[in-house]
Amino acid sequence: MLNEPREFFDYTTPVTYTAKAKADTTYLRHFTLDFFTSFDGLNRVLTILARGYLFQDEKPDVDRAKRALLAWSSIPESKKATPKKGWQYRTDFRELHGPFPELVDQNGKGWLYRHAHGVEKFILKNAGQIDSRKVPQAEKIRKEFDRKWREKVVQLQNRVFNPNTKGGWVFRFDDAIAEALELGPLRNYEITLPEELKQRITQATSAKIAPYVRDLISYYLAHRREDTDWVVLPATGFDNYYRSSYFSKKVLGQIPETILVKQERSGISRYYITEEFLP
Repeated sequence: MLNEPREFFDYTTPVTYTAKAKADTTYLRHFTLDFFTSFDGLNRVLTILARGYLFQDEKPDVDRAKRALLAWSSIPESKKATPKKGWQYRTDFRELHGPFPELVDQNGKGWLYRHAHGVEKFILKNAGQIDSRKVPQAEKIRKEFDRKWREKVVQLQNRVFNPNTKGGWVFRFDDAIAEALELGPLRNYEITLPEELKQRITQATSAKIAPYVRDLISYYLAHRREDTDWVVLPATGFDNYYRSSYFSKKVLGQIPETILVKQERSGISRYYITEEFLP
């Protein structure tokens, strides 16, 4: 969430599926298990990817960014399925293996497709060595991911002025590229907070909650604008970053308003950090 170049690296490079302990979930990269069937937080992931491929040269290359998103999202066409006519039904982009070998293989298996099944197979194969509560989620990925992801990839290709009303309200690849153009190149927002402030945070919360609060303060400092004290709170993005919904379900409710003030407005959650806890 703070080191965007590192986040981009984690979305595009091979994954080592290992776990040193039951609580070790690094093999997920920056995803929760629920992500692979709900895709909550996908907007941010696609925007990070678009920014990474858009700004590799002096001038933004929209075509390269769009092709990279297609390659990353590729899922092999089902041999049993009857192909439907029309550009919007295509999900297999194996022809992009040449320019984007890191994103899609020669069989049309995109990065996310390979990662989802890598996670699922690792959990089911090592069920006795990791948290057993993850097994049902892995089974769900095995059974549901392909169908749901294929539907999502079709949805992502909807055009901006799609005559289909249902398709007109979804996030699209074009939206990710538009956001990427507005946000610019990837940035590293990691901020070192003063030790005295870190101690105050721990005293006001707990040693368990304090690291999350420090990240929220750093994120706030990095994204606060001059015209408002409020910053959008991407709770799902933080969940994916931490590889667990513990942040949104438990942590946020335990942070006192003396540190963080939240507000829901028009379906968007936003927050500000009180002056006492700003460096």
